[in-house]
Amino acid sequence: MNRALPAVRLRVPTDEDAVAWHRVFDDPAVMEFHGGRSAELSFYEELTARQRRHDAELGFCLWTMLDASDRVIGFTGAQPWPREWGPVGEIEIGWRLGREFWGQGYATAAAGVTLERVRSAGVPSVVAMVMAGNSRSVAVTRRLGMRLTDVYTTPSRNEEGHCYRLDL
Repeated sequence: MNRALPAVRLRVPTDEDAVAWHRVFDDPAVMEFHGGRSAELSFYEELTARQRRHDAELGFCLWTMLDASDRVIGFTGAQPWPREWGPVGEIEIGWRLGREFWGQGYATAAAGVTLERVRSAGVPSVVAMVMAGNSRSVAVTRRLGMRLTDVYTTPSRNEEGHCYRLDL
């Protein structure tokens, strides 16, 4: 039985969203598959600025995700794969939520909107890189209809990363 997905709104990240992202991601459980510890505010300031550039240049980015009451609950979106290993040259979709918002369908709902937006921007396919043990994100890729196509070993942490792909 499929439950209804929650209402979610995506916007290009603002300067203020750097502070909001820092706050909602300041949790070891949220960061478990993203380096294991919280990032400094300056990291999110740079990230939100880069996403504004992506939106202006590409028509998509990692958008700030808001719930029905306009609370910042995380981000989702797409960007060019940013590393020198893995699916170089591909467009990656991704999501990250504050822990209190897990398990409610927000990532799936927002990723669905992301797929519509990148398809409209002319992107022919996307990938999602997910750490092997991240069962929540693996479940989102499955709900989106993505398929596992490649397995990489991350150079910095020597962990297994799974590359899921979807043709749009």
